[in-house]
Amino acid sequence: MFLSLLPAVLLVFGFTYFPILKGIDVAFRNYSLFNLTDVHYVGLDNFRAVMGTPQFGTILKNTALWVIISLVFQFAIGFLLALLMRKGFRGRGIYQGFVFYSWALSGFLIGIIFRWLFNGQIGVINDLLLNAGIITERIGFLSDPKWAMFSVIVANIWYGVAFFAIMLLAALQSVPSELYEAADIDGASGFSQLFNVTIPYIMPTILSTVALRVIWIFNFPDLIYGMTNGGPAGSTHILTTYMLDKIIFSGDYGQASAIGIICIIILLLFLVFYMFATKAEKAGDF
Repeated sequence: MFLSLLPAVLLVFGFTYFPILKGIDVAFRNYSLFNLTDVHYVGLDNFRAVMGTPQFGTILKNTALWVIISLVFQFAIGFLLALLMRKGFRGRGIYQGFVFYSWALSGFLIGIIFRWLFNGQIGVINDLLLNAGIITERIGFLSDPKWAMFSVIVANIWYGVAFFAIMLLAALQSVPSELYEAADIDGASGFSQLFNVTIPYIMPTILSTVALRVIWIFNFPDLIYGMTNGGPAGSTHILTTYMLDKIIFSGDYGQASAIGIICIIILLLFLVFYMFATKAEKAGDF
C-alpha cells in the first residue's frame, strides 16, 4: 500500500513542500544571483530590508485595494450574471460562452490587451470617453499614478467575474425547485426568496469561492506585470509583483523569498480569521 502511494508522495513533496522549505531557508540568507559565491545566513536582515523600504507601506495599501475592491465587484457582478443565467432563454449557451471566455485566457495576455485599451495615446477607452463628451483631453491611465491602480483593478474585475459566475451558477442550479414552490405558497416575494432561500442554500459555495478568490487575487501578479510592470514609479506594485521585481531586476532571491514568507503569513492569518468569522467549518467547506 505504501509503495503504491510513494510516487504521489514524492511528487507532492518535490514540487510543493520542498520548494516551500527551500524558500524559507533562502529567506534567511544573503542569496544574490550576481554573487553566488557569497551565500550566507543573515538572520532577519532580508525582512528588515524589505519592510524598511519607503515603498513598503504603499505596496501593502495597493495589495489591500487590489484584493478588496476586485473581490467585491467580481462577486457582485458574477452573482448578478449567475442569477440572470439561471433560467433558460434563447441563446443562453452563447451568452454563457462569452461570459466564461475570459477565464480561458492567461492573466498576462489580458494585461497586454488592457494595456492597449488604456493606452493614453491610442487607447480605445480614451477614444470612447472623448466621443461621449465625458472627458475633454486624453488621460494617461497607465502613466499617471493617480489612475494606474484604478486601471489594473478594473482589468482584474473583468477577468475574475467569470469565476464567480461559473461557480455560483452551478450552485444556483442545485437549489431544489420545491423550496421555491413552498416559498411561493407562503407568499414570499422574489426578493424575499433570494435572501431567505437562495443565498442560505448556496452559502457553502459562496464561502469557499470567496476564500479561494482572495488567495488567487492576492497571488495574481500576471495582469499587473502585463499592464504596468509595477509602474509608474512603483505605484501599482503589490506584494507579489514586488517579489517578482526583486527576482527579475535585482536578482535578490533572499529578499524575494522574504516577501514570499510575508505573503504566506498574511494569507494564513486571513484564512484563520475567515474561518472563525464566517464559521465556515460548520458549512463543510474547510
